[in-house]
Amino acid sequence: MIVLLVVLIVALLGFGFLNPVWWAAAAVLIFGVAHYGRNGAGQRGQGGTEYRDYRDRRDRQDRWDRRYRRQRQGRWNRQDEQHH
Repeated sequence: MIVLLVVLIVALLGFGFLNPVWWAAAAVLIFGVAHYGRNGAGQRGQGGTEYRDYRDRRDRQDRWDRRYRRQRQGRWNRQDEQHH
């Protein structure tokens, strides 16, 4: 896959001497490979960004729950006393 992208980029840069629009196409392709290859599908095979995001979100939620558990329990106890 990488070899095909490199060949395509070289071909587009070569065609750029005939028409500068091909240079723009090569630049867009290079940007796409650099941006999405680094942050997108390229990292899924290396541990998975979805799981890492899920784990971070779960850990933040756990910290929030531990931090505010006492306040919520006190509020729930007061509400229960008011209803009885």
